[in-house]
Amino acid sequence: MTGARQERYRRAALTALESGVLAALYYGSAEAGLLQQLVRGQVTPLWPPSGIAVAALLLRGPRLWPGIALGAFLANITLGPSTGAVLAITAGNTLAPLCSYALLRRAGFHNRLDRLRDALALIFLGAFPGMLVSATVGTGTLVLAGVLHTRAFWPTWSVWWTGDAMGVLVVTPVLLVLSRARLPKGVPAARWLEAGLLVAATTGVGLLETTNTPLVFLGFPLLIWAAFRFQLAGAAPCALAVSTFAIMAATGSKGPFARHDLVTNMITLQAFNASAALTALLLSAVISERDQTQREIAQACGRLADMVSRIAASEQLTVLPDDEVTGRRTSPAPLDPERTPPSGDGQARGSDERPSPHP
Repeated sequence: MTGARQERYRRAALTALESGVLAALYYGSAEAGLLQQLVRGQVTPLWPPSGIAVAALLLRGPRLWPGIALGAFLANITLGPSTGAVLAITAGNTLAPLCSYALLRRAGFHNRLDRLRDALALIFLGAFPGMLVSATVGTGTLVLAGVLHTRAFWPTWSVWWTGDAMGVLVVTPVLLVLSRARLPKGVPAARWLEAGLLVAATTGVGLLETTNTPLVFLGFPLLIWAAFRFQLAGAAPCALAVSTFAIMAATGSKGPFARHDLVTNMITLQAFNASAALTALLLSAVISERDQTQREIAQACGRLADMVSRIAASEQLTVLPDDEVTGRRTSPAPLDPERTPPSGDGQARGSDERPSPHP
């Protein structure tokens, strides 16, 4: 009994520690995300805490929801107009990742994201539907509190929703990759060189995105390169970097975001971010499925070859007679006429020649 109680205490302490770490990560990423705010100082086109919350629930389970609630409360306490509004926004920010987690688990989502169905589930279940809760509750709370005018509901709601969804699409895959990252062994030097070139190219293209030259489309060849060569491990960080540089360009009104109003910039930015995230997730999932299929085919061929060799080794060759081997048939030996009994009337004549017992 004492051992079971100690185990419960240990689990409770571990849950409290993990929730505290999650709250700190949530708050820190919220402060970083608010640096690129576009609406009222608290609505940003990329909300990293939503991606961190969904990843934490997928990796550690729903028992960490207090950490999400605490982080959301700390992130909004200095922004909200009142305590009641902060509590309502916190509730929406907590329920949204829980809804995404429930939808993903019900769909049989795998954290490895190595199937096309997993990528589709993260997009159409985890990101866009789940984040409707936080966007609706948060924007509605701001309108009811008198902070936003009714006419600003839909623009603010769209920015809030797409920002939370982009957080799930570009941040959650990176954290899922990092959760199983291991130091590779036996990797050739050419592979490390290619990875370094990809990082350098991504950085260079990102810097070009933040200039007045509209070259944001150069990020897509990098995404394709990363997905084909490194699958999700390369495509997810590349998508996050490309989206971050695009957000920096949008907030600075640089490149394709110059001389446009807020709505136009938001549509352009979120269309670009969504396209980058979809390209990275879907293409890397398809490549992973292809590689897995090739490995399964190779394993099946190996098992089949091994089975055939065992069967061939266990069989015993049938030894055929010499005449069947040479293809000749041996004719029967000739009959001895003295030993061959006469047939037909010969038997009758032989019986007539016997001496009669009567005189």
